[in-house]
Amino acid sequence: MNPQPGPSSPLLIACALGIEHLALRTGDRGGAGGPVTVLRTGMGPRAAERSVARVLGDPALGSAAVLATGFCAGLAPGMHPGDLVVAEETRDPRSTVACVGTDRLVKELARAVPGRTVHTGPLTGSDHVVRGPERADLLATGAIAVDMESAATLLSAVRAGERPVAAVRVVVDAPEHELVRIGTVRGGISAFRVLRSVLPAFFEWHRSLLLPRR
Repeated sequence: MNPQPGPSSPLLIACALGIEHLALRTGDRGGAGGPVTVLRTGMGPRAAERSVARVLGDPALGSAAVLATGFCAGLAPGMHPGDLVVAEETRDPRSTVACVGTDRLVKELARAVPGRTVHTGPLTGSDHVVRGPERADLLATGAIAVDMESAATLLSAVRAGERPVAAVRVVVDAPEHELVRIGTVRGGISAFRVLRSVLPAFFEWHRSLLLPRR
């Protein structure tokens, strides 16, 4: 027999933008292993940090696993809009936070969004939109993607107490597909559709955290 999930535990999914929140709200919400809260933090690291700290101050969410998601900029050549990034760790000038269960997330995302490329590696934080040569500078640090909220979200989460954390982002622009170029709308639609499809993978990741350890 397969092990059964343990006691119900909350999951907090944090995103920054209204369009990201819409994608997650309209995705498949079935199959969650416990109470799920989808939080729109607002844009930028400060907003993310404040919002996550405030929500985790609620006793009902005090032990919640936290997953940061939304869109990101890919840093590596060959990335395309709609590709997925599973962070092995998030980085910013203040900290590096290790992510939990990345192998499970990769497996479940391949099942939830078949045919989409899933990249794994460090996800770095920025306080501004990254363009042009700055991508190459960040790539040289070993990071594979950048966004403005994931690192702050996970730092705020672990500061509030020990818990599983992860970050999954959908590439909306990349070195050969910058937002300012023709095709931006098409790339954005592709990324939106992918983000709508990832919730089952998040729920399976969360469920795996609840399984009894052997």
